[in-house]
Order: sequence, then C-alpha cells, then structure tokens
Amino acid sequence: MNRIRSKYMGLALLWILSAVVFFAGCEKDTDGPLNVSKEDFSYDGEGFFAYARLDSGKTIHLSKDTLYLDMGKMWTFSNCALKSINLDYDKEDSVLWIAPTLLIHATAEDCAAPYYRPDTTLKLLLSSKLMSGIGVIKVKNDADTSLDSIILRRGSLSRDTFEMYLDSAFADVQAFPLRTKDKKHGKNYPTVMRVLDSLTPRVFYWRTMKSTCTHRVDMCKNTVSDTIYPNSWNINDTNLVPVHYACADSDSVYCINSKWENDSTELGKLQERPDTIWHYSTYYTEKIPECGTYSHFAINSFVIGGQARFIRELFTPDEDESFCGPNSKKDWMVYNLSTNKMVVDSDSVTVLDSLYKIWKKATVAPDAPKEK
Repeated sequence: MNRIRSKYMGLALLWILSAVVFFAGCEKDTDGPLNVSKEDFSYDGEGFFAYARLDSGKTIHLSKDTLYLDMGKMWTFSNCALKSINLDYDKEDSVLWIAPTLLIHATAEDCAAPYYRPDTTLKLLLSSKLMSGIGVIKVKNDADTSLDSIILRRGSLSRDTFEMYLDSAFADVQAFPLRTKDKKHGKNYPTVMRVLDSLTPRVFYWRTMKSTCTHRVDMCKNTVSDTIYPNSWNINDTNLVPVHYACADSDSVYCINSKWENDSTELGKLQERPDTIWHYSTYYTEKIPECGTYSHFAINSFVIGGQARFIRELFTPDEDESFCGPNSKKDWMVYNLSTNKMVVDSDSVTVLDSLYKIWKKATVAPDAPKEK
C-alpha cells in the first residue's frame, strides 16, 4: 500500500514540476526563467536576434540607394511583446557599425508565443554625414557578434553579358599561353587566357598478359598481335595488358570480343610507360574603370570548341569616390576560373605583373570556328 501511495505521490510531483516549467519563459541564457503565470506579470527589457543580412547578401551598396536590413531568428517573447527596434550607429575608422536593439514590453495578457522565430526587413536611409568617410557597413547583435557586412561606394552599377568563342586549341597544352581577342568592334573586350603552370612527370609500370580465344570465328592463317592498352592507368600497381590476336586480313574476324580469357599467371617482362601531368590555370581578364570593381561575377557556360558566356556587374566610381576596388589592379580585373576568385597580389606572393606580361605575349586564338 505504501509503495502504491509513494508511486502516485511521485507522479503528482512530476506533474506539478511540468506545469511550472510550462508557465515559464526564458529571456536569455544568463537571466534565468521569467514567471509569467502571475496576474500582475510585467517585463520590460531587450530581446535578441541571431541572424542579419544587408541588401540580401549583395557585395556593394550604393550610397544613393535604400539599405535593406533583414533580421531573423528574433526572440521577442510573444507576438505582441515587441515594442520597437532601435538602431545604434557607431563609426570605427572606415567602418560603420549598425547595432539593432529589440525593446520588449510583456504583460500577463494572453498572447501567442511564436514557435518559429519571427523575422523582419528594415528600410534604412543613411544620411550623407553618417556615410562620410565610410567604406564598409557591418551589422552586429547584442553579443557584439558581426553577422554581415557590405561594401559602401559612390557610383553606378552596370550588368553585362559577354560571349566569346573558345577555339579547340584551348585544349592543347602545347599552345599555351593562349588567349582570346581583347577587341570587338574597336572597343576593349574581356578575354579568356590559359597558362601552363607546371609539369609533374610520372611513370606507369605494366606487363603483357597472355589471353586465349575460346571461340574462333575465321580460321585465318596470317595473324598479327594486338596489345589492348587500358583507357586509364593505375599509378599504384602494375598494369596487366592483355595481348590478343587479329587476322592480318581486315575483312576476317579472329575471335568474338567477349570470348577472350586472360591468364594472369603468364606475364611478360616489367615495362615502363612515362607520362606527364600538365597543370594549367584559366583566367578571365577585363580592362575596368580606374578603382572599379565587380559586384557580381558568374560563368554561364564554358565549352572548348564552342561558346563561353560570362555575366558580371561592374561598379564605376564617381569622381569624388575616395575608396578604391577591391580589384586585381586599379584598372584591371583578373578572375581565376578554376576557383572563381579574384586574383590579387599578397605580401608574400606577387603574380599580377607576370600574368600581365604573359597576357601581352600570349598567342591570340581565332575568334570563330574555321569554315569547312
């Protein structure tokens, strides 16, 4: 009897504990629970958010445009507790920090708490004074965590699509360095260039292997040997290469292809097959306005012996713009198409001067297929 009574008392305590947890909410990890079950409950404080994005993730924001700030994963206590969103601005060198603050006012009024954290978008019109001397805008949360950044510039953006023919010579390493024409209708035009970076010599090992035909077709008297080299070679092991026979008369068939049986116990002498790996890089280059940059760059298509198509959005600075780039050089943009990244010089590695010299000396490929 005592055991049964103890069992029910334990269940009752568990139910009471569950009810207390159900009627409690948390503001932040460091603040502990809020007792929302009181009739006179009232809370004034700050919420928090874990997501922010500027201009939907664009690279450049023009000073004359409206700045859009997306905020998400917001803790607002309940759907009707968010009182306002305050924005604090702070300049640090050439960086403008935006720090949104969620002001909360909650009462005992019955109001649904969101299961999925709400989000919102703010439209910001920054003053000229606030943007003066600023090259980058960043947004942070209440924990001083930087959530997003965007380049601030004064100028204009233009989106263009460029197409060019890639001759089949771009697949021949012997033709490198090779590039497309840099003029079209008398105007500067972007180019594609391929450059040989390095060579890696290697050796494959192989042996001939006896192969017997189990189903002859023509009993020809004169035969020739036919070594069946593999389509791909294994660098980590000895490759076994079967030797078949064929009729010397091309009109006769020695054996059905599927009726050859290999014997790996009868092998020829060990032989070497030297090979070379050609390492090369492919670049997209364009002459740009001084201190310009790209807001967007994408490869739409890239076919050797066919067309390459690129889409890019170019930023052209105003005369009074004091910030430059980012770019490869002040008036030259170079993109590595293998990594889809802009090529820049660093303190330890300088490549742009040598690339420009190679570009100047590179063979210019035909800009259209040969007529048959």
